[in-house]
Amino acid sequence: MTWDPNKYNEFKEDRYKPFTDLSNHIVDKPNLKVIDLGCGTGELTKKLSDQLTNPSVLGIDSSAEMLAKAPSQENIQFKQLSITDQLDQETKWDLIFSNAALQWIDDHEVLFPKIISRLNPGGQLAIQMPQQTENVLNKILFELVQEEPFASYLNNWTRPSPVLTLDEYAKILFDNGGKNLVLYQKVYPLISTHKDSFFDFIAGSALTVYQERLKENEFQELSIEFKKRIDAHFLKVPSIYAFKRLLMYATF
Repeated sequence: MTWDPNKYNEFKEDRYKPFTDLSNHIVDKPNLKVIDLGCGTGELTKKLSDQLTNPSVLGIDSSAEMLAKAPSQENIQFKQLSITDQLDQETKWDLIFSNAALQWIDDHEVLFPKIISRLNPGGQLAIQMPQQTENVLNKILFELVQEEPFASYLNNWTRPSPVLTLDEYAKILFDNGGKNLVLYQKVYPLISTHKDSFFDFIAGSALTVYQERLKENEFQELSIEFKKRIDAHFLKVPSIYAFKRLLMYATF
């Protein structure tokens, strides 16, 4: 995926609110060995590090554009690497953290046990993801790309969300030895301030996987129709978009 840090950061404050909720569940212990899976610009990796006592932190992300914005701090390293490639390594961690990244990786029934296997005894897992299967903008987009002419432009390719239900994640965490489980869905409301607010929000995330597969004129056509459908759903400005996220924490 091709990421535009500037576009993504237009909604930085909205995207970062769940970080505080998630990180509040983490138990601070001295000298934790920490990895941030899908660290983006690294700004939240630094915030996480600053909340802990003398941690050693690695942030990984597949986007060179995002990592180019990463801060410099003595106890934090950043590496351009995919999450799946990182998990293929045998390295183990005291805390595995991921804020709004794992929704881009398929097959969570396999992914989550693999992540858990990379924790040291007593390790902590803290994960947040948008609940894409329930969020209305994702639904509108997914329906649209299956219609013509977009289905033909994309050779009938779509990107279904791999995100599971809370019940399914609870079972995965428990079956893999999870304790002190905390799982919940929370709405983080977005309020439109102009006609294309909600389009601009999703343009920095879920829309990018289709943009990189389309010609420029095809993507413009998709964007125009997508905006029309968003306007048909949200009939006025301001409107509220009840954006749902899943948060989960467990120890192992």
